Amino acid sequence: MKKIGLLMLLCITQFVSAQQILPQKERARVVDEILAERFNTLLPKLMDRSGIDMWILISREYNEDPVLKTMLPATWLNARRRTILVFYRDAKKNTIEKLAIARYDIGKNIKSVWNKEEQPDQWKALTDLIAEKNPSKIGLNYSDNFGIVDGIVKTDYEAFMNALPKKMHKKVVSAEKLAIGWIETRTPREMVIYNQLVDITHQVIAEAFSEKVITPGVTTTEEVVWWMRDKITQLGLVTWFHPTVDVQRNANSDLYAFDNKPKLDVIQPGDLLHCDVGITYLRLNTDCQELAYVLKPRESGPPSFLVEALKEGNRLQDILTDNFKTGRSGNQILSNALSQAKAEGLKPQIYTHPLGLYGHSSGPTIGMWDAQQGVPGNGDYPLYPNTVYAIELNTKVFIKPWDKEIRVMLEEAGFYGEDGFRYVNRRQTKLLTVPRTKGHLD
Repeated sequence: MKKIGLLMLLCITQFVSAQQILPQKERARVVDEILAERFNTLLPKLMDRSGIDMWILISREYNEDPVLKTMLPATWLNARRRTILVFYRDAKKNTIEKLAIARYDIGKNIKSVWNKEEQPDQWKALTDLIAEKNPSKIGLNYSDNFGIVDGIVKTDYEAFMNALPKKMHKKVVSAEKLAIGWIETRTPREMVIYNQLVDITHQVIAEAFSEKVITPGVTTTEEVVWWMRDKITQLGLVTWFHPTVDVQRNANSDLYAFDNKPKLDVIQPGDLLHCDVGITYLRLNTDCQELAYVLKPRESGPPSFLVEALKEGNRLQDILTDNFKTGRSGNQILSNALSQAKAEGLKPQIYTHPLGLYGHSSGPTIGMWDAQQGVPGNGDYPLYPNTVYAIELNTKVFIKPWDKEIRVMLEEAGFYGEDGFRYVNRRQTKLLTVPRTKGHLD
């Protein structure tokens, strides 16, 4: 990288993390290199797995199919006019053709094969290409259960079916499984980057939950939230949802509820803090929840009852991730983990979701906080290797000195690969403290 690029990094970050955040030009290069690798090495395998030899994605500017949006080059922030992508897989020849019925090449990866001067009708140009290739199955992005892969709009679907010869209508199928595979599957290079992004997220939380940001008795939870937003913006990154910070304490306050969060505001000594924050970088997303304890005067660390409570949260994480097995559905994993956790005396809730090109991504849903019996449709989808999940859950723990239950709420990015489960970049095993004492990750 040129010296000016390094200087830009130093000026932009001023950050405790060892990770370097790339300037925009370098990000574009990395995004496009990863896209080329995904098109040429991953997509053929996914098309073979799904049995679809032609995949067609249709979008118009500012109304993009969520899957198509992940295929655009880094310098394309939106589709242009009507953009039609066609991927044709010839398994016998082991080839993958990446074509566009559009006025422009889609970056360097997808070539336009439409000459509007020779054939003014875009739909006719598309159907002529289909007739030439004569695929056995034509996949379109529609799905009853997965919103991200339900991207073809009514207008484009009807126009396509009207243009397609009726004898070919029987070849049209849902590309649901193929599209989910594209969205959920990570390459080795993406996982290297993912580790860096999760590390950055950890560092933002660690700084937010420290004496640099929090003055007990003065600082409010909302001030910490907006500090996070500003910090992430200063780093040249964005959040994919508005962060939250909340408090549980030894007081007459309600148990944390997802539909009615506690209204405690000013942070006090003795508080158990909880945050939820997610960052987007190089088209990947994090989703992380951590806990911190605000030390009282003369305290050198968190009280033992909170230390033990966190251990119960870590145990629930282990139970859940030990049940990750290829081919198991999200509902099966959920049921097994909840049964085991309850047998061990825990009071669990599990609401783990796929994570990757989107925050609440496509793949097997493993519970929702208000659907602990399973999630029809999304929860029936099976677990595949090389996928990432937000291991999101909580367990209720009775705190005797407080004479009340609290929720130990945790969320951490985890990778499931051919060799099993691992965290993308560590997980919280020790409470952060305000002010800081020791490290909290292992």
